[in-house]
Amino acid sequence: MRIDHMRIKNYRVFRDISFKDLTAFTTLVGPNGSGKSTVFDAFAFLYEAFTVGLRTAWDKRNRIDAIRSRGSKGPVEFELKYRVDVDGKKRQTTYQIAIDEEAGQPVVQSEILRWTTAKRQGRPQHILEFTRGSGRIYNEQTKEYEEEILDSSDLLAVSALGQMQRHSRVKALRNFIQGWYLSYLTADNTRTTPVSRPEPRLSQTGDNLANVVQYLQENHPHTLKQVFEVLGKRVPQLESILPKLLEDGRLLLRLKDRPFDDPVLDRFTSNGALKLLAYLAMLHDPTPPAVIGIEEPENQLHPSLVPPLAEDIHELSGRSQVFVTTHSREFLSAVTPKELWTISRNDDGYAQVHRVSEDHRVMAMLQEGASLSELWAEGYLRSADPRTA
Repeated sequence: MRIDHMRIKNYRVFRDISFKDLTAFTTLVGPNGSGKSTVFDAFAFLYEAFTVGLRTAWDKRNRIDAIRSRGSKGPVEFELKYRVDVDGKKRQTTYQIAIDEEAGQPVVQSEILRWTTAKRQGRPQHILEFTRGSGRIYNEQTKEYEEEILDSSDLLAVSALGQMQRHSRVKALRNFIQGWYLSYLTADNTRTTPVSRPEPRLSQTGDNLANVVQYLQENHPHTLKQVFEVLGKRVPQLESILPKLLEDGRLLLRLKDRPFDDPVLDRFTSNGALKLLAYLAMLHDPTPPAVIGIEEPENQLHPSLVPPLAEDIHELSGRSQVFVTTHSREFLSAVTPKELWTISRNDDGYAQVHRVSEDHRVMAMLQEGASLSELWAEGYLRSADPRTA
């Protein structure tokens, strides 16, 4: 599954924006404060609502006064469009949810899931319709609606009913959103000494890097060898990275430089080397998540390491849908105009988004031999430049 379209309404600086015809690889650029991180927070909000609960995600963001766009009224709304296999065919599927607040508690005003149920192209059929905790779900076999009442109006119907095997399409959306992965890596977080246990996936902050290396060493040694080979080419002085089990059961990464006999502890290794290792471990995940978000991957990396990392991330989009925010012009070497979106703020303070491939002037200059990096440096991606946005 892949997101084709995402609309965000009344969520912080996004009064009403849409990302249409999304590609497998999407890069967002814009000035500080333009709303790039808010896109990721919208993904995080939905992910948390489906995993730890809507009320927790709502309270974490200081409820309606901090979540709803300033000066706006009405609910916070999200719309996702994606394609799912039905009878061997890809069919357009739409999920819509509107959330408001009453007495300090979030309330799901409406929640709709619809797709085409006929074998031939037909009008979208509402499969799930809920309002304030009660509604109905469509049974494709019996072609009848089943009435359902949830325990509370702050529960998501897709999340609750998606736990039932008989609602396979609803379950597919629930599992899809719960599988999203957002990366907020920092080198400092990778310098932890976690309890020894193999873990297949890097955490959002990277604080289980040693566990992931342990997992690859025990279960996918060939993949770990590939990680080391790539890392060795980009940081030539590094020879190996191995997890060491301490007497108290914790795990410590030790990195060995080629000129020296003894390895050093990860806390004495450069930020860039550790962060690059963490990214490579994530990018070589044998079973990557369906949707991955990476915020400013260039941070703490030497500029020469950014283009090959961008190529690696772009290659990952062949297996996952990837969203990236960046301030790096070097990163754009791996990005096409259709994959690049700019974000800026209007005079009213709300954000607007534009796809670069829809800018005829930029496309004409690209056809004449210019690069996206050069055009950004020269201010032609106007809404992406703080001097002209």
